[in-house]
Amino acid sequence: MGFDVLKKTMGIERKINDFLDQVSEAGMLFGEGVEFYLNGRMDVFAQKLDAISEKEHQGDILRKTIDHELYTRTLIPESRGDVLRLMEDMDSLLDRFKGAMWRFEIERVDICADLHDDFLGLVSCVCKSVEAMISSSRAFFNDIEAVSDHMHKVSFWETESDKASTRLQRAIFSKKDIELSHRLQLRDFAVHIDRIADRAEDAADNLGIYVIKRSL
Repeated sequence: MGFDVLKKTMGIERKINDFLDQVSEAGMLFGEGVEFYLNGRMDVFAQKLDAISEKEHQGDILRKTIDHELYTRTLIPESRGDVLRLMEDMDSLLDRFKGAMWRFEIERVDICADLHDDFLGLVSCVCKSVEAMISSSRAFFNDIEAVSDHMHKVSFWETESDKASTRLQRAIFSKKDIELSHRLQLRDFAVHIDRIADRAEDAADNLGIYVIKRSL
């Protein structure tokens, strides 16, 4: 059972789904962008950066519209705060994807070829964690009993992300052929990417509370 009132109200359910689409597509663009960066395709990386920035812009517009409609139409007053906070959590994930891409663009860190697979493995786990959170959010509105079917995957992929980050950091600091400052920069990139999955797990924890409240 979902939020039936949203289904009957001037397309707000569609706006929520559109907003979640922006977050999902930002994750895919991030994964592609990192791969092009590692392959030295900075022209295509720049295109992905522009595209993810546009996703973030469209996401902001949609979230503000959703916020406005939830307040002005006094929809689901007993759950409105939870919905708004869920939208904020998802918007934060979109922002983090864009921020990580900009960090690659600004710092232009030199990632050693033998670390490419480890970086891509970390990115894959992070993106899967966020995608599981998106599926959990869709279920919250459409079929609340199915939320747990997706939410446990957020935790699973966040744990895998932590493992991948740890492996990557060990590989970084085992490289004695590069300067310590370079190793520290690479470590910071690994930690920064891993924190996206941490944020997805925080959002899942919050969603778990909203589900409990709905069941009371």
